[in-house]
Amino acid sequence: MRYTEIKDLYKFIFKSYDKPFLKEHIEKFIELDEYLPYSSTFFCVTNTQDLTFEYISKNFTTCLGLDANELKALGMRYFWSRIHPDDIDAWLSALNSLMTFTLEEIPEDKRKDANYTWNFRLKNSDDVYMNIVQNTTPLVFDSEGKPIIGLAHYTVLDPNIKMEITATAKLLNTNKEYETLFFNNFSQKLLNDGISHRERDVIRLLVLNQSSKEISKKLNISSHTVNTHRRNILKKLNISSTGELVGMLKMNQHWL
Repeated sequence: MRYTEIKDLYKFIFKSYDKPFLKEHIEKFIELDEYLPYSSTFFCVTNTQDLTFEYISKNFTTCLGLDANELKALGMRYFWSRIHPDDIDAWLSALNSLMTFTLEEIPEDKRKDANYTWNFRLKNSDDVYMNIVQNTTPLVFDSEGKPIIGLAHYTVLDPNIKMEITATAKLLNTNKEYETLFFNNFSQKLLNDGISHRERDVIRLLVLNQSSKEISKKLNISSHTVNTHRRNILKKLNISSTGELVGMLKMNQHWL
């Protein structure tokens, strides 16, 4: 997917018509940032309407080795250019689903109490894709009730951790505790896109611990063909073994 297409999709998700100004809010965040210790987290004030960062905390460079001034100057397009290509579709799907859920399921007067979390991989200054968990709280909404400016916290995790892309929406309840209202695993799209019907049949039987010989009899195909399907499935899903595939699917039966 080209980044011009990402821009169009992102702007569609966050399309709005207002021009809020957050000078006072940003000043308070800057004051707070001076006292925060260096850590594996950083925060930004994001403007999804202008595709800019209103403020970037000092830990951005500490976490990723990247130039905060460059990020401020180039905005979200530069940020997107560093997202792992394999994560882009799922990441956009997560954002779109969160926006749809917000507009359809959260009353407008409650949206100020909402909180959203999603994840992706981002390339640091050493060209290593780090796991990023983003947690965003909306600050300002447009005339349609869409969140357009938010306080985003980013937690940077080891690149060797295998993380599926998920999205969560939470809302403060009457006890002032965040209650999860929405959760979805967007990595499951891998079993919907690119997997043939015959490969899906093979997957279902593998989950039942069927051998290639048993699968060949049930599907009336040769064992050689079954093994070819197995290799193609692993390649398409970018996983290393049938055992990993079966374990993943047994934990997520709805993927089938």
